[in-house]
Amino acid sequence: MKRYFSIVAALLLIAASSPAQKLEPVPYGDMESWVVRLIKESGIIGGNTRALYCLGKSDTIRVNKAYDYARSGSPWSSSNAYAKVAGVEKGACTMRPEKREGGGYCCRMDVELQQVKALGIVNVAVVAGGTLFTGRTIEPIKSTENPNKNIECGIPFTKRPKALVFDYKCNVSPEQTMTSTKSGSKPKTIAGHDCAKVFILLEHRWEDAEGNVHALRVGTGMELFEKTVTAWQNGHRIEVHYGDITKEPFYKPYMGLKSDMYTMNSKGKMVNFIEEGWDGTKTPTHMHINFSAGSQEPFVGREGNTLWVDNVMLEY
Repeated sequence: MKRYFSIVAALLLIAASSPAQKLEPVPYGDMESWVVRLIKESGIIGGNTRALYCLGKSDTIRVNKAYDYARSGSPWSSSNAYAKVAGVEKGACTMRPEKREGGGYCCRMDVELQQVKALGIVNVAVVAGGTLFTGRTIEPIKSTENPNKNIECGIPFTKRPKALVFDYKCNVSPEQTMTSTKSGSKPKTIAGHDCAKVFILLEHRWEDAEGNVHALRVGTGMELFEKTVTAWQNGHRIEVHYGDITKEPFYKPYMGLKSDMYTMNSKGKMVNFIEEGWDGTKTPTHMHINFSAGSQEPFVGREGNTLWVDNVMLEY
């Protein structure tokens, strides 16, 4: 049974709003239904069976193959992925279900230093940040170069929500150092502060005759969680701001237009697209929700940072 305090928090939030406002659950955002993928890793790296978790209709998959998003009926993907590089098969898992105090499950994401051992020798080590997002991961992963190219960001969506609402808690290191494994380098300590990050982006996208995808930013909601929060914050709200927000007092550089996102075009090709401007009057075509235990670029982060989320909803 779902947690009564979360339901009460949601009802209070509705009561505090105008009669026209409502909360609409994002499918599988209550974190109660999970797919378990059992990936048999190659013998050269130990031959273990690794469990990868996905939000979707409850199921267990016991074969090494690309994940079928249509079968799951879920809008969610994550940093969990099946990789097959030079014939070596491996699973990566930094997002998983966890029992929540009071009953039910939540989603846990971790920043981890993941090591691959071949014949007992560590020959690959990468920092991986646990992430849950709307979209899909193109599997199997065949290379560690440009990991964003394997991520189809966002899902078709045409509504105009007022806010993203969810429960959360987090563990964020106060240290001003991080670990970097960029460009296949050995782990090294660099300066900087890593923290949890949550955002919702609404975009108006279109494709030209050559298959290039273009985008305008319609709505923005984004927040960094820079300190540890040990108690669950139920019904936390991130407002969606429409149009150009660069002159607003709350604007931060990390909220700016993005250029590192990919999507599948109508020709079946993954293409990079750039947000070319702001226009709050457009009808959205896509929504990209992203929860992440880290806020840095790929292969950089603070090991041990953790973000827990539950009961993801949209406010109207």
